Amino acid sequence: MANAKIEIVGAAEYELISDLYNAIFKPPADAKFFEKRLHHRNVLVMVAELEKQPVGFSCGYELRPSTFYSWLYGVLPDARRLGVATQLMDAEHAWACNQGYEMIRLECYNNHRPMLLLAIKRGYDIVGIRWDSRTAENLVVFEKFVSPDTT
Repeated sequence: MANAKIEIVGAAEYELISDLYNAIFKPPADAKFFEKRLHHRNVLVMVAELEKQPVGFSCGYELRPSTFYSWLYGVLPDARRLGVATQLMDAEHAWACNQGYEMIRLECYNNHRPMLLLAIKRGYDIVGIRWDSRTAENLVVFEKFVSPDTT
């Protein structure tokens, strides 16, 4: 496993998040997309670096006072299978626990097998399936209770 440097970033880095997102996902999204989605929430945005190069990110926000919503993860193709997503997820869990959240919710498209497997390996339970009318695909809904001894 590579040792990624994980840093919490703010809105000033949404352009970087957009660049990483666009290198991973389609259709493209600009920084305003992230500003709109993450505006006025208890937000956590992190960037993962390997050898001082950004290779991944995660974004999430408060869904309700006891629940943090892990909205989006992305790792550049060349940095996959090095443990970057695991390190981002572990850092997010630690942060959420320190913020007093009791649960983390995550949704993942059914065809994103590596993320589905990561969620299961990191102790998430499948609690449902949700139809995404925007993409016409199913999302698997996961939840995990967090406490200092489960992060």
